[in-house]
Amino acid sequence: MQFHLKSPFQPAGDQPQAIDQLVAGIQAQQKKQVLLGVTGSGKTFTVSNVIQKIQKPTLIISHNKTLAAQLYQEFRDFFPENAVSYFVSYYDYYQPEAYIPTTDTYIEKETQINDDIEKLRLAATTNLLTRPDVIVVASVSCIYNLGSPVEYAANQLELMAGEVIPRDTIFLQLANLQYQRVDTDLRRASFRVRGERIHIWPAYQDTAFAISLFGNTIENIQEIDPVSGGQINEEPLKLIVIHPAKHYIASEESRVGAFEQIRTDLQNQLVKLRGEGKVLEAYRLEQRVNYDLDMIQEIGFVGGIENYSRYFDGRKPGDPPFTLIDHFRENAKRFGDGSFLTVIDESHITVPQVRGMYNGDQSRKKTLVDYGFRLPSALDNRPLRFEEFMRNVDDMLFVSATPNEWEVSVSDHHVVEQLIRPTGLLDPEIEIRKSDGQIEDLIREIMRRKKNKERVLVTTLTKRMAEALTEYLNDPEKIQERIGAFPSEIPKVQYLHSDIETLERSDILDDLRRGVFDVVIGINLLREGLDLPEVSLVAILDADKEGFLRSTTSLIQTMGRAARHQNGRVIMYANTITKSMKGAIDEVNRRREIQVQYNKKYHVTPLSIQKPVRDQMIARVKDEGATYTASHRHIIVKLSPKKSIILQDIHPEALTPEEKRAHIRALTRTM
Repeated sequence: MQFHLKSPFQPAGDQPQAIDQLVAGIQAQQKKQVLLGVTGSGKTFTVSNVIQKIQKPTLIISHNKTLAAQLYQEFRDFFPENAVSYFVSYYDYYQPEAYIPTTDTYIEKETQINDDIEKLRLAATTNLLTRPDVIVVASVSCIYNLGSPVEYAANQLELMAGEVIPRDTIFLQLANLQYQRVDTDLRRASFRVRGERIHIWPAYQDTAFAISLFGNTIENIQEIDPVSGGQINEEPLKLIVIHPAKHYIASEESRVGAFEQIRTDLQNQLVKLRGEGKVLEAYRLEQRVNYDLDMIQEIGFVGGIENYSRYFDGRKPGDPPFTLIDHFRENAKRFGDGSFLTVIDESHITVPQVRGMYNGDQSRKKTLVDYGFRLPSALDNRPLRFEEFMRNVDDMLFVSATPNEWEVSVSDHHVVEQLIRPTGLLDPEIEIRKSDGQIEDLIREIMRRKKNKERVLVTTLTKRMAEALTEYLNDPEKIQERIGAFPSEIPKVQYLHSDIETLERSDILDDLRRGVFDVVIGINLLREGLDLPEVSLVAILDADKEGFLRSTTSLIQTMGRAARHQNGRVIMYANTITKSMKGAIDEVNRRREIQVQYNKKYHVTPLSIQKPVRDQMIARVKDEGATYTASHRHIIVKLSPKKSIILQDIHPEALTPEEKRAHIRALTRTM
């Protein structure tokens, strides 16, 4: 199937020339290009048109999960008939395995996996295995070890109507693919037996299969709802293919040679450790590796199997790991001309992020190897080095409103500018106000926007300040005391930062657009790429505090959040004008002047961008009768990396004196 773009709009503004230049560059073997597009100029639509014209599988890399989720929804809308997938880290909580020699403290790997995101990750690799028309929106997780695509493709179970196959063979093959047998409710990545029927719920989809057998013959295969058991289609299926429930799979064939090599490397490492007088470390390593091998031998999987992936993948020491990019290469070889497109969204942030992943990973694992917790092969379970990443991708497109000099240089200065918005909107006007009395002034500005049913973004420098300001603005008494507002005029405010779960961040931004909230306060998540057409004001507190969050690039990106509204305005609260502020203001004013001249020449009247609020990326069940409104917000206090409490759930009158004291102690420690 080919990529087929569906949109009620035609390219406009600078989009047509940008599309033509980028496509011409790819066809002329210009391997790296830059799309410099201002906020709200329709860069995503431009990239979508490029994908349709070149017809290549496309990997889009974003620097955070919130923006990746937004891009996933946008590309899914543009390509409803094609396979648009989402690939980010599936950890809600992740404590990596580590050892601290100074205190002799071993920290075991501890994770909490989000099943919904794991399903989407598996769907991404399954799509790459089975069809040519694939777009994957990913975070930098795509450069981490994922296991061999060849091994992943080889481990699958085909079931055909009329096929003769013993039930026990089906059970064994499903177990080898890491599907669990259950006796009660069917779960994702599980199978259940009911008489002559086998129900299988693949790990990567929302529907299940019911297989009816007569003896050892498959009589019928139906697609069913995994909860109700009802048939989805009356027409039975002739063939189904079940792919693995996990990315790390060790087949029976690959285990034999791998086990031999692991045991050889174990003996070599034991000799080395004992020679260094590390008897305890040698004993520890021997016990650990032998246990892991026994588990892999019995069930084909063990916690931390990725640390042995080099052996099962057939890689040599130091070889780069297999990543999502290798799955793209296999897809391109299988279905296309061997090449694919990589789009680096917000490249000024994403490129440095990709560049920095390797070093931090290696220092931690080297300690584990030195002290007998892991074989040296664990060092090869790693993200790609930056140079390996650059070697593995084909055509690259760097997309940013503020590209760094490196992207421009590596692209041989092949920069395509997209400064004119299809709607004729101008970059926002910028005003600098004194920091003295900034909160009272901010409240008044928020009230003005609320009257006009417009939204506001406020950026602070710290999480604590974002939370404190949110609490302050949600206090009716304090607002009335400050400016004497009526209760109906008081804004509804929510904060947004990295402590909030990945999928909930998108919900908060959707609620801002719907009017559940009038204001969202954040730090670094309110910058690149967020598509919020209802926002008419961006307030930047402490704009004169030089640093990463108030650099020229950061300020331009933050200002851009107000560029999708015809009344867009930026207020910078500062007592001095820094070099970064001046650079950002000058660049925004330069772009604004170009846009003004274009509108005059072509008689364009600026109009605010109109976009519907999309459905949730993943439908999630809320508590019975629960509603998510500003008056029903949860204030969550993290007591430790693994323990949090919701303040609204604490009812003092129901607590014993000892429970009250325990809560007070915990909260005091946190403060």
